[in-house]
Amino acid sequence: MHSMHEDRIHEDIEKVLVPSAAIAERVRALAQSIGEDYSHADGRLTVVPVMTGSLLFAADLVRALPQRRLRIQLTTVSSYGGKATATRGSAIVGALPKHLEGHHVLIVDDILDSGGTLRLLRQEFESRGAASVRACVLLRKKIPSALGTPCEYVGFDIGDEFVVGYGLDYDDLYRNLPYVGTLRQEAR
Repeated sequence: MHSMHEDRIHEDIEKVLVPSAAIAERVRALAQSIGEDYSHADGRLTVVPVMTGSLLFAADLVRALPQRRLRIQLTTVSSYGGKATATRGSAIVGALPKHLEGHHVLIVDDILDSGGTLRLLRQEFESRGAASVRACVLLRKKIPSALGTPCEYVGFDIGDEFVVGYGLDYDDLYRNLPYVGTLRQEAR
């Protein structure tokens, strides 16, 4: 039995863009590609999830990777202010991963739109002597700034819409949805 409150979160969603089954299938495919590309990096791969948006994606992705030794070091980059849906530039907030020299770094993020986060982190990790820096995003918007930003692994290309779910939020809500969808205007 569902209570009325349990379904309320789904009522805020206008349409499901990427269903949970498609996400699961794509995460497995990305993990396979990443596993092949880093087969030489046992013990020298550092996965850097960008918090908080990539939390669910990164957790599923690393569990789907071939079982090799790897490090997971979180970073936080601020690019949205609260309820703002437009980016205001990127700034690193909190600690950055340490001991990256000679390591292969895989940045994992939820969405690529302005490209600011990936450019900032890539530059930072390269300057710290990383052997290589690649990026993996769940979603990439089909807009020039995103398409023009180097990103080696892309889950899904989407239109220029504001999306929530599977880690992506609006005012810190909706991250727990198992799919990616658009938010109804009334819910904003």
